[in-house]
Amino acid sequence: MRPSSKWIVLGSVIEGVWALPHGPSTISNNDRLVIQGALPPKQDWCPSEIFCAGPLLHNVELAHIYPDSKTFVDKPTVYSSQVTVANFNALGQSPTVGAISQYVQTNFKSEGQELKPLAVNITETPTFLKKSDIQNRLVRSWTGVVHTYWKDLIRNTDQSTLCARGLNSAASCESSLIPLNHTFVVPGGRFREQYYWDSFWILEGLLKSELYDIARSTLENFMDEIANFGFIPNGGRVYYLNRSQPPVFVHMLSRYVDATKDYNILRRAIPLADAEIAWWTKNRAVQVVSPYTKTSHTIYRYSVTNSAPRPESYAEDYETANGNDLITPYTEKEKADLYAELASGAESGWDYSSRWSREPWSNRHNLTNLQPLMRTLNVRGIGAVDLNSILYKAMLSLADLHELNEQRNQENSSKAMPSTYRKDATKLRSAIIDLMWDSSKLSFYDFNITSNSRSGFYSAAAFYPMWNDIWPDEVLADEQKAMGMFASVGLVLSMYNGTYPSTFMTTGMQWDAPNTWPPHQYIIIQALSKVPSSVSTRPYPQLSSGVTSLSLVPPNQLGLDRSQLPAQIDYLTRNPSSGGDINYLNGTWTDAGFHKPGETWNQALRRGVINRYFTSVFCSWYSTGGSIPRVLAQLPPDQLLKAHSDPSSTGHMYEKLNLLDIGASGSGGEYTVQAGFGWTNGVILWAAAEFGHLIVEPKCPGFQVRVTSSGVKGYKGPGELTWLFILATLLYSALWIL
Repeated sequence: MRPSSKWIVLGSVIEGVWALPHGPSTISNNDRLVIQGALPPKQDWCPSEIFCAGPLLHNVELAHIYPDSKTFVDKPTVYSSQVTVANFNALGQSPTVGAISQYVQTNFKSEGQELKPLAVNITETPTFLKKSDIQNRLVRSWTGVVHTYWKDLIRNTDQSTLCARGLNSAASCESSLIPLNHTFVVPGGRFREQYYWDSFWILEGLLKSELYDIARSTLENFMDEIANFGFIPNGGRVYYLNRSQPPVFVHMLSRYVDATKDYNILRRAIPLADAEIAWWTKNRAVQVVSPYTKTSHTIYRYSVTNSAPRPESYAEDYETANGNDLITPYTEKEKADLYAELASGAESGWDYSSRWSREPWSNRHNLTNLQPLMRTLNVRGIGAVDLNSILYKAMLSLADLHELNEQRNQENSSKAMPSTYRKDATKLRSAIIDLMWDSSKLSFYDFNITSNSRSGFYSAAAFYPMWNDIWPDEVLADEQKAMGMFASVGLVLSMYNGTYPSTFMTTGMQWDAPNTWPPHQYIIIQALSKVPSSVSTRPYPQLSSGVTSLSLVPPNQLGLDRSQLPAQIDYLTRNPSSGGDINYLNGTWTDAGFHKPGETWNQALRRGVINRYFTSVFCSWYSTGGSIPRVLAQLPPDQLLKAHSDPSSTGHMYEKLNLLDIGASGSGGEYTVQAGFGWTNGVILWAAAEFGHLIVEPKCPGFQVRVTSSGVKGYKGPGELTWLFILATLLYSALWIL
């Protein structure tokens, strides 16, 4: 060992001092990793000696060779499993970081090699872009550009690169990939495989783009997974095989059949959809007794069996459970409980949020250190209102699909199934209303199973019941109460520059403020569209010094006072603004479209959310180099620099957006912000197709949107530009000859 090298001790107590692996910035190639004490236990559901909990994964991930733990576990091996493990064992008990790095370079291929882009024939101008509903030239043109981005995200499994099935194949390699038999769409960035709940919003966009074959292939892949595993995993990797994600398969199936009239898919899909619902009931249902009515209910929760760090986030999880800031080191049981909570949070899709915390304010003094908050997760002790609402609608939709399958395909499925699903849905709705609806605050909340009480923590999950057609009877009888349910939407449009956040808590976690997410904008738009006509007759109230957007929010609904809400930042000074309804002017909001005569309150809020979302995605794309030939010029280099971009960039579609800055991406969490992005694109295409007549030309604060005066009104797509260029060239040549 060289005199300059250090010993990095992993997982042990030495002379009473808890030693933690050094972070990436403090590790050198000469440092040695010494494993003392027990490793996290192997997991029955994940038997790989390479990509699952064990000495190899532990050493590689804690050497911090890559800034993202997921990079390593997505690399297929060069050699067989046995040879790969033997080569690792040859490094000895205390290998240097340099030796581990060299081992990885020699024994593993590049990540993502098993997947290949697929050249698909994308309709140049889908039907919704041919209609006159989208009247603005820039809106139409840019939507056409987003439509073409599917080409960048559609994948097939490259059969020629696949490792032989089985972990003990001496003649092949090993990979964490779950090979798929059909074409699929990846979210983008580090998410290089198919994901479960992302695919719902991807499918919405595919249907609007008329890529019906890709939409069906997406569903076929999920059906294969249910058939093989009994459920749909979080994503297409073996390290996801202990957890699912929000169960939107039946929602997807229903949307697909409704859009395509492809009833034949139901022959295979119905029994597999039954199996998925049965899996959730068997593995995620829990009995509770209501503290309000003493009624016994069955509700659902996210709850993953897991006692080791997640392979794709191994270093982050391990260091959270073994931090040197812990006054008393965790016991093995405490570590196992934390690892289960971390996996359950990932299953929720909201990984992570203070919504799941027993102590949501625990890191308020240091937003860059998420570990104290992560250690307070109580995901398994929460009956999530969004999960239960999704399953309620899935039961009703599956009942309808059973009957449709019998009508269209003469399939003789059990005639009792539709009735059973409807009865179960009725019971679940009663549970949601009893346990999760607060009539005094006019909002839905999670139910805390641990304390046997309503949580009172406000989040965007409050809108999932309405999206899934759950409306309290008292709301259906009182328009003022209906308006109160959505008052926070008006607050966001009035007080903030961006889109609706997951929560109003600022913690540094990516599913907290100021981050906002495309699925939630979709869900809020859908919920506003479903407000019954009987309670949507009035206009949105005129705001004034006496009637503010905050005053319209029912008392205690948000659980925060004005001083605890996120502070809007002034674009020019970069300081907190004076507060109040700074974006409300002349009966509407900035970046929210134009007020329409006769517009009801829910229609006004819906218009606002649609335009804010469209503007937010467009401006973040434009500020990172986006341009459209003959329609929109790229920003000058000095302005691109403001967004940390340059002329070589062609615009980013981000996975998450920002409450405070309409032209910025989201931030925080376990990984850097990702571009691509499947669900962002899907919601843009869906919104443009459904509400294009409401969308106005976006304005980007801090930048001049440089729309060219030339070009043809109603740009149809990139192919049109090619023909226009050829025509212009021929015309110029003819004039020159004359």
